[in-house]
Amino acid sequence: MNKPTAKNKNIFSVSEHTVEIITNSGEGAQKCAQIFGQTCAKMGNGVWTVEIIPAEIEPPHHTVTSTSGNIIRFGTDKITNWGDQSKLAVAFNDQVCLSRHRLDSFQDDCIILLESAWENHEDEKIRTMYAEAMEEMSSKNYRFVLVPIEEETLKVVDNPQHGKNMFALGLLAEIYQRDVSIIERQIAQIFKKKPAKVTELNVQLVKNGMAWARENLDFQVDVKTKPTDEDRVVMNGNQAAALGAIAAGMELCAMYPITPATSVSHELAALIENYGGIIHQAEDEIAAAGVALGASYGGKVALTVTSGPGMALKTEFLGLAIMTEIPLVVLDVQRGGPSTGLPTKVEQSDLLSSIYGQHGDAPRVVIAPRSIEECFHAIVTARRIAEAFRCVVIVLTDANLATGVQQFTRPKLDVRWQQQPVDFSPLPEGMRPYEWDHETGLSRRVVPGTPGGQHTVTGLAHDEYSNVSYHPDSNERGCKMRSRKLAVFQSTLMPPEVHGDEEGDLLVVGWGSTQGAIDEAVDRAREQGLKVSSCQLSFLSPLEPGLKEIFSRFRKVMTVEINYSDTLGDAYITEETRRMGQLAWLLRAHTLVDIDCWTSCPGQPLRPNDIYNSIIAKSEEGASK
Repeated sequence: MNKPTAKNKNIFSVSEHTVEIITNSGEGAQKCAQIFGQTCAKMGNGVWTVEIIPAEIEPPHHTVTSTSGNIIRFGTDKITNWGDQSKLAVAFNDQVCLSRHRLDSFQDDCIILLESAWENHEDEKIRTMYAEAMEEMSSKNYRFVLVPIEEETLKVVDNPQHGKNMFALGLLAEIYQRDVSIIERQIAQIFKKKPAKVTELNVQLVKNGMAWARENLDFQVDVKTKPTDEDRVVMNGNQAAALGAIAAGMELCAMYPITPATSVSHELAALIENYGGIIHQAEDEIAAAGVALGASYGGKVALTVTSGPGMALKTEFLGLAIMTEIPLVVLDVQRGGPSTGLPTKVEQSDLLSSIYGQHGDAPRVVIAPRSIEECFHAIVTARRIAEAFRCVVIVLTDANLATGVQQFTRPKLDVRWQQQPVDFSPLPEGMRPYEWDHETGLSRRVVPGTPGGQHTVTGLAHDEYSNVSYHPDSNERGCKMRSRKLAVFQSTLMPPEVHGDEEGDLLVVGWGSTQGAIDEAVDRAREQGLKVSSCQLSFLSPLEPGLKEIFSRFRKVMTVEINYSDTLGDAYITEETRRMGQLAWLLRAHTLVDIDCWTSCPGQPLRPNDIYNSIIAKSEEGASK
């Protein structure tokens, strides 16, 4: 245990660092981390953040289940994932620190700035909890530094709950020598709707934290920045998706609040009306899908946003959209399941349900952005596909992308992103409402009010005239045309890029948000001389072309996913009984290649080191055969 004393600083120069801010829920860790991460990005560092959010709205304070916080990994170069373990932490109490220790979140020699109030607290129970926590954590070589966070905060504000986070921000600002002027601007922006005094007090707390660290801490960490003239933005994936919807000319987003998707509506509510759009909060998930579908039927291309449980409720309306060929974009911010599952945790478990979760044959397009930047462009792309092919497009992000913060090049608005004016020209004499092109399956979109376009719209099976028809030929034709469109769309796609050599011993295939961690793990393996490459898929229905040919150039292919698969050798688990990762199942069926998988569903993003170890294990398994 270290008591703060020294003024002579040890300065550690590193290319990157990972810091963790952990508090009780409601003590402002997210706001502190948001400002710190954005400051690092604005100074020219690569940044990736991950939120730590309890599932309960107000869990009991000072318990291992009350932990709320944020992990910020930042470095000199681009950062694409949250890394392996934190090297420095600011903990507001011993129990939240213990919870992270139990999750192996801290590096063995992690420096932990721990609130000093608990060691000699007047409550014997709290002192006992503190002693037991410290004993348990003594199994690692952590360096604990006691900091009177609450005591120092009370010098500025009456309620420490409303200021400890800013004092902690000051500690970090001094340790990492952050630009205070940027921090001050960030604070002013956050509290712009509050009285000026609120901003002043928060800035004062930051400065007090810096002064305390300057006088009492014996170390600093130097992470070089790379300022650039390039115009960049800093945001999380939900913000990027919302701005993508606006850039795409979306005029309506209908949703029902659900974690972790809700902040998409918050961002849209603040902006979309300025661009002629509407954000609609429906009474439930079913109604949200119905409102979006109705708007699209009227000539708009609408968006509905949800997460896993909401996707299940929207199923019937998605089927209606597919049968009637009304364009619709659905954003599914995946979380852990089944049922209400892990509301605030990450998982990639909605892949198969997004592709196949529908009664009847119901083809739809499914896209999975691989980065926060792609969350922006995926919504733009989804709108264009939905409109061009008169289909449902599902965009699968997840909690990792939704709440993580990253900087990227500011997109330059392209007029092609916007919806083209609806064609209200009169229909030619005799033209049918489903005038399918028998080669492409495409037909003109006829919206209400089009002269000569009057027709009945129904979810029942129908013929080209939109008349209800149960005739075998018309039903077969409808299924064929709705499916044909996906084949036409796939013909426009390019084969995925391979990260690393084009051939080798092992190809690691992932999808969505795991790209950064997978590529980093593969690079480590390649540095050890292993012939490993990776391939990250964005289009999952239809799949990108050329996969079987790519897979044929590698001795083994393995998916890495954040969902569940059985482990061979476990009780009752054999080659015949084993359940595979969801992408592995999909690729095995599509390519008939014997694809293996390594999956994990810990409720948090995958760490590069865990993926690296799985690569090593797979390589050693291959060498022994």
